[in-house]
Amino acid sequence: MQPIETMPSLDPRWIDYAEFGERFVAQAVTRERIAAAVAGMAGRGVSIGPYSLGPAGLAGFVAEGKVGEPVVLRQDPHVVFEVTVPLSLSVKVLLGGKKLRLSAVVDVDMTLHARTADPVLIVIDIPPVTTRDVSFVLRAQAIESSWEWVLGPLAGMVQNEVAKRVNTILGEPQARRGRVFDVAAIIDGTRSPHRDRTVFDWIDYGEFGHRFFEHIVTRNRVHEVVRRMAGRPIEVGPLRTGPGRKATVHVRGSILEPELTDRTAELVSFDLLLPVGLDITVDVLKSNRYRADVRIPLVLTARAADPLSVVIDVDPLDVADIELDYRAEGRRAATLGALAGIKKQVVAQVASVVRKELADASGRTIDVAARIGGTATRQ
Repeated sequence: MQPIETMPSLDPRWIDYAEFGERFVAQAVTRERIAAAVAGMAGRGVSIGPYSLGPAGLAGFVAEGKVGEPVVLRQDPHVVFEVTVPLSLSVKVLLGGKKLRLSAVVDVDMTLHARTADPVLIVIDIPPVTTRDVSFVLRAQAIESSWEWVLGPLAGMVQNEVAKRVNTILGEPQARRGRVFDVAAIIDGTRSPHRDRTVFDWIDYGEFGHRFFEHIVTRNRVHEVVRRMAGRPIEVGPLRTGPGRKATVHVRGSILEPELTDRTAELVSFDLLLPVGLDITVDVLKSNRYRADVRIPLVLTARAADPLSVVIDVDPLDVADIELDYRAEGRRAATLGALAGIKKQVVAQVASVVRKELADASGRTIDVAARIGGTATRQ
């Protein structure tokens, strides 16, 4: 995932981190990804027996078959999926020297729940399969009554063995890895150290959403965004000021390298200091030059927006917070003191230019929904 991808942004509707986390999981865990998580079961061979049945092992049976393609049914609203895994079995029963061949259809019902875990994981959690989750239907024509007593115990043993086999397949390392999605590793394009884990510390959607923001909206990434403002020109004037409006003021400068520091707050946020260097010329009979240093403090907050976006929001700029220090170049400019009278005007004009630079939030917006759709699950 690229650090920043932009999208058009008008007036976003904010949502909290918990709702963002839930929407993220719902968007990321699709039917296709659930199917892919269990697709490795299809085509696997299953062999059961030989086993003895009845007193003194009077009867025996073996069964062989393979796993079919899992069928995924989605159940809302909590990212829960009902999955049925079909098995086709050929059953051979031996009783008193006689052989009976049967075909059986076995369905294994599983509930897959997409859960969030420490540190920033989405895990497809599957509870162990039990015999109650396994249905067994024999396909046979007329069966002699002497065989009927065998069928009940046979069904129970098949259900028990199928449950064991499915749990074994689900527990294989490759199958487990296919159900663990390390969001942080996917974002960073690195290999996940968590894919072989079997025990997880579950976290709620709110914590997941907050950790997602902490990971994706880092100081370095935000700095890459705001540093694009460095070098932007600022030109003000000409302004008429002074007694009789005889003084003409020209202001030229640019935004310098921004300074960014982390804030301690409930939401992921940063203090941004935007320095501006200005060359100011005041023409009163002669040109008087000044060098001004402007410091503009801003607060950036990473917010979640509807439907599934990350917006680096900028608090409104207050002119009263802007600092301007200047020094005169030359004795005449120093004694003139003309700049003191127009300091507020210069600050207001600089604030106006900066507000225009910050008005478009598209460069500070990440369309997470679009990124999820195109993100590979390789970790």
